Amino acid sequence: MSEPVVHPLEYYARPGLMTDPGEHAQLFDGLPTEIPDLCQVVQGILLHIFWAERYGVELSEERKQEVNIRQVAQMLAHIREMDDRPLTVARPLEKRLVGNCRDFAAMLCAMLRHQGVPARARCGFGAYFEPGHYEDHWVCEYWNADEEGWALVDAQLDAFQRETLKIPFDPYDVPRDQFLVAGKAWQLCRAGQADPDRFGIFDMHGMWFIRGNVVRDLLALNKIELLPWDGWGLIVKEEQGVSADDMALLDHVAALTLADNESFSEVRAIYENDARLRMPLDWQS
Repeated sequence: MSEPVVHPLEYYARPGLMTDPGEHAQLFDGLPTEIPDLCQVVQGILLHIFWAERYGVELSEERKQEVNIRQVAQMLAHIREMDDRPLTVARPLEKRLVGNCRDFAAMLCAMLRHQGVPARARCGFGAYFEPGHYEDHWVCEYWNADEEGWALVDAQLDAFQRETLKIPFDPYDVPRDQFLVAGKAWQLCRAGQADPDRFGIFDMHGMWFIRGNVVRDLLALNKIELLPWDGWGLIVKEEQGVSADDMALLDHVAALTLADNESFSEVRAIYENDARLRMPLDWQS
């Protein structure tokens, strides 16, 4: 059953399907409240699957499968199984849960929501991984009460990654031109202001890829933080099967995801009411 429409800050301050810590909620009690400190906690319990080798860790095929865990409660169960100390104790690299950018974003989001801080995962593209390329990426966005606005945080970027990538900005306040939410990438490419082939990951790129991330970002704004390879409906539709009506819907969704809090009611309604976007009832999480 979907949540009733409430004020957006109230909505995003509560956990959802993926970010509810469940029976492991006590692990979040007593965590630091400052964003840099929380990011350090996240970095001490997760290991990015694509960075493991650069950290000197060789992952078994079994360990690599941890990246398929969707729900934070299940992540915490695995983390606890490997090392039952408080989350504030950074694990040895080999005892960190294997994940990806989505998991860093979802975990930080879950911690913030547990503290009553409005937070949401955002799906889009990072400009800071490879020159001239916008990499498929997820970050966390939280409500900065002092600034009265949403701020982007990349919880994945620890000191090693910041040095390796020569990150020139504050990862706790990522500039909007360094991380493009998927809707912005869609608008730029639709307007001919950016090349869609520069957006993606590995050999996957183009408008079809951006389209998938537009829908994933909409779902994240409805507190359904998918794995990067999850998909249905418009996410997986063949390019030649995308109709003019589908394109108009995607244009509208892209605009909604960029419109800040004033579009919240429609962000909720369009997800609930359009089967092309809505999570199927038989989808297994």
